[in-house]
Amino acid sequence: VSDPLNSNGDPHAGAPEEKVELRKKVTLLRGISIIIGTIIGAGIFISPKGILKNSGSVGMSLVVWIACGILSLFGALSYAELGTCIKKSGGHYTYILEAFGPQVAFVRLWVDMIAIRPAGLAVIALAFGRYILEPIFMPCGVPEIAIKLATTIGITMVMYLNSMSVSWTARIQIFLTFSKLLAMAIIIVPGLYQLFKGETKNFENAFEVNTIDLTGLPLAFYSGMYAYAGWFYLNFVTEEVENPERTVPLAICISMVIVMICYTLTNVAYYTVMSAEELLASNAVAVTFAEKLMGNFSFAVPVFVALSCFGSMNGCLFAISRMFYVASREGQLPEVLSMIHIRRHTPLPAVIVLYPITLLILFLGDIYSLLNFMSFLRWLFIGVAVVGLIYLRYTRPDMPRPFKVPIFIPAVFSFTCFFMVFLSLYSDPINTGIGFAISLTGIPAYFIFIHFERKPKWFQKLSGQRLHKCKWETSEYAQKFLSSYTLIIHIMMPDMPSSF
Repeated sequence: VSDPLNSNGDPHAGAPEEKVELRKKVTLLRGISIIIGTIIGAGIFISPKGILKNSGSVGMSLVVWIACGILSLFGALSYAELGTCIKKSGGHYTYILEAFGPQVAFVRLWVDMIAIRPAGLAVIALAFGRYILEPIFMPCGVPEIAIKLATTIGITMVMYLNSMSVSWTARIQIFLTFSKLLAMAIIIVPGLYQLFKGETKNFENAFEVNTIDLTGLPLAFYSGMYAYAGWFYLNFVTEEVENPERTVPLAICISMVIVMICYTLTNVAYYTVMSAEELLASNAVAVTFAEKLMGNFSFAVPVFVALSCFGSMNGCLFAISRMFYVASREGQLPEVLSMIHIRRHTPLPAVIVLYPITLLILFLGDIYSLLNFMSFLRWLFIGVAVVGLIYLRYTRPDMPRPFKVPIFIPAVFSFTCFFMVFLSLYSDPINTGIGFAISLTGIPAYFIFIHFERKPKWFQKLSGQRLHKCKWETSEYAQKFLSSYTLIIHIMMPDMPSSF
């Protein structure tokens, strides 16, 4: 992508074009903050009881937390190899594209764009809106309209931040990551202090055989793997990482170790203060913990939860916008989404493309049902991407691999992913079936929007899908696409060049 104007603002003056591209601004610290900041959301503060409920005992629940961390580390190490041998941004989409071709990659992209990403962003934003307002409305409940207005403001702030500056986005993410770790330290330190004082009654008979529920363990692992989800987001911005051969594996390993330790110690702290029955009865575990141990300080917990949600939104949007940018560059999304702002060097169209869809789902859609439909697809396509690593080992053995993992690591992790998909089909066949049917709409969409390029010109004109390869500045298709976002762009970027 290049700047169409020379220094005098004349597009026809024949001056050399200056290349405009995303810059390598993701350092090791910023990479760690992206991973930790997106993994640690509201769940560990609000409701870690799913694992306890399905594992049946305190001791077994801690084992599940550690085991899920190790399995997630396996997946993260597999992605570290993929990220160092395929130095393109885009994450799952790029790896599936490289291994299995454009058709499978487009189905993944299609489901992400129409459902998973806007619904997921809306859910995180709703949690932000609820908990940022909770201290104001205490002890009353927060009105739903106020939550949605605060949610809209939160989404707009994240979109604006990601549109303005990569550096400031990364700096805010570092601050929010440290805020999350501080919040967890506020729980861990007093909890461990109580443990060292001898408060161990809740750990007695922690592994009692009669309480362990073997039939519920798969569901406990399912919940645990979701709690660790987010380790793959650095791979979405590989092209912006400084020295990716070193930074990507190092950031992933450091982040996963920190998250595993924090998750395990946070749960130990909870059990030190609360019994298993109290934890299962609580709707917000961190709030209950603070009320029992810190008294009035509990009002600060919702603020920390809101900051945690904002960090998850920020990191998620930063990463996902790069997937849309790469998909546009590959020709599977409108060309305008691969455009970069001339001065700010941000992929602004790719950042804001989810904005109207997310707000529409927020106010009109059944977000949680949509997430239930689509939740199993995340693990299906992550499993496919990791199988792609094994496939590339045999089909492209000469590919440079600066970081290489033993083959059993991707094998074990991909098996885990497919097991979770099978578990979804078994436990909730209706919602899973609906989600699978929605994903199948990506097949006709591929032929309509992508494959039509190969059809006769009269057919392209008749369907309104005539595609051409001219520059985006003069592309009528791109201008029509941009017109729908003109108001948003000018509000967010009032100093934007008229050529954009």
